[in-house]
Amino acid sequence: MSTNPGKGKTTEPASRHFLRRTRSARKPTILVVEDHDDTRAMLHTLLEMWGCRVVEASDGLEAVEAASRETPEMILMDGSLPLLDGLEATRRIRENGLGDRVKILALDGWGTPSYHAAALAAGCDDSLKKPLDFERLRKHLTPLFDTSSPGAGFTISTVDPICVLPHIQEC
Repeated sequence: MSTNPGKGKTTEPASRHFLRRTRSARKPTILVVEDHDDTRAMLHTLLEMWGCRVVEASDGLEAVEAASRETPEMILMDGSLPLLDGLEATRRIRENGLGDRVKILALDGWGTPSYHAAALAAGCDDSLKKPLDFERLRKHLTPLFDTSSPGAGFTISTVDPICVLPHIQEC
């Protein structure tokens, strides 16, 4: 139940408007695998703003487990992770039955052609160099949204990535 100032109590749950607004388009599940808390939080916030359901992992072993449990449509996989690096986690995810059903993008802090080649050889679909090119990320995400149902629509709004950081007040 929610209260509107000056209008009294209503019987409609406060979250109902949100559920109606998002019901027509399917939200793809994105697994963000990143050991740096601030980067993981920024990606989580940005992807949610773009209409995705976000699951997080902070190391390679968590990534393999979360991928099996959640069956995401896309994984953003950092390369340098504790316990199990991103490339080995990618290999295990591919071997564990997800195969080509999940798109895996390596998040590349090195930006070298050799790392890109290693990521592709490990089973990644592409690699994105850090700092991330958000337009390129959006191009990978757009096909994941189901807009085939009547009335469903999808556009990823243009969001300045700096605006999603919690300490920035005005954008």
